[in-house]
Amino acid sequence: MRRHISILLALLVAGLSRADVFVHPAQELGTIKPMNGVNNGPAGPYGLGKTQTRDNFDDWRAARIPFARTHDSSFSECYGSEHTVDITSIFPDFSRRADDPTAYDFAITDWYLQRIREMGTEVFFRLGQKIEHHVKKYGIMPPKDFRKWAQICEHIIRHYNEGWADGHKWDIRYWEIWNEADLDSKTWNTSPRTWGGTEEQFFDLYATAAKHLKNCFPGLRIGGPALAGNEEWADRFLAHMEKNNVPIDFFSWHIYSTQPRKIAEKAVRMRKLADVHGYTKAETILNEWNYIRGWTDDYPYSLQVIHGVKGAAFTAATMLACQDTPVDILMYYDARPETPYNGLFDFYTFRPLPSYYSFYAWSRLADLGRQVKVETQEEADIFAAAAAGSDGTVRTMLARYNDNDNLNRTKAVKVHIEGARDGQAVAHVVDAVKLYSETLLPVQDGTVTLTLEPNSFVMIETRQ
Repeated sequence: MRRHISILLALLVAGLSRADVFVHPAQELGTIKPMNGVNNGPAGPYGLGKTQTRDNFDDWRAARIPFARTHDSSFSECYGSEHTVDITSIFPDFSRRADDPTAYDFAITDWYLQRIREMGTEVFFRLGQKIEHHVKKYGIMPPKDFRKWAQICEHIIRHYNEGWADGHKWDIRYWEIWNEADLDSKTWNTSPRTWGGTEEQFFDLYATAAKHLKNCFPGLRIGGPALAGNEEWADRFLAHMEKNNVPIDFFSWHIYSTQPRKIAEKAVRMRKLADVHGYTKAETILNEWNYIRGWTDDYPYSLQVIHGVKGAAFTAATMLACQDTPVDILMYYDARPETPYNGLFDFYTFRPLPSYYSFYAWSRLADLGRQVKVETQEEADIFAAAAAGSDGTVRTMLARYNDNDNLNRTKAVKVHIEGARDGQAVAHVVDAVKLYSETLLPVQDGTVTLTLEPNSFVMIETRQ
């Protein structure tokens, strides 16, 4: 024990900082939540795949990604491009009858969703349109008839859950109405990207669709509005829905940031906002998030971070921070191969990037299921969560993250795990050198001692 203390003191003298983490396996907090969901699905051969063989299927399955939200799918050739998911892709001629099976084109969306399901991932279906950045807008303008638009959505659901129009019985539970209608609330009549109508028009569309779909499918989760981030707009939206008795099974929202704790703080505010307006039973779902320092001069730097180890540490830290908030599900933006927001897979090879291992590591926590108490002594750059299994396995996930690139001191971390057997812990580390590399660490008096580089994370497994 004295030798152990002497080594730690020597490390501190050499310039390391110090952190202590305390894990209490006997104090159960609840379940490990699905914090490792994503937008969009696995990537692989187009169509029949006769000319293209690369894919990320094995790595996708290994990460056991729980949800794939189908927003912006129609940007990707891997998913079928403009023929996929969007309402205007599935029902291209709005003048036709909503109950006419021949008016629908399900072929490529069927193929895409089937691939998601084959990976063991649950589809989270966004009913609406992709974002449109071009000078001419096609799908984001208000539908000519809101009730008919709701009936079209109804028949899409019937196709996937009830077998309508040579469809399927896939029991897709989550159906989200539109995406980020608040993004252009100040410029809707000049340069809209997601909703080309007024706020009042969107409220009307949402209320019409939600009431109709919930009446048709009382057992499904119908929600939205995939809020871009305007909390005042969200307050007005929820007030309108409350006043008009509109059902909301989940309240979805987005945030891009450099600070996991700010994301966690917003999760608390979103929960309170839903509760204030009577939606206490509605899930709150963060289904777009990623690292962004800025959308102009800092944008290139942000994309570099997303693809590197700092992005992986940010991703792991955000999952860890949000586990202890009221948010129910996270969905990272984006697993779509062509987008620079994809920190999971390299576009050219489809091989895992550092952030992939944040998702893989989280699945290892989720495998044990039972979250247990962790204390970190208010370390500003340390994020932690732990899970315990019925067989005595305890897994502790730690991330060290800071947006300050000038921090270069390694940090000594002592992880005190109540009841841990002495011997060896199995640790997997992601940092500037290691990519989920396995390391054996001694367990002495229930304590594991390790060092963490700036912007890194580790999964530690011990036995009781």
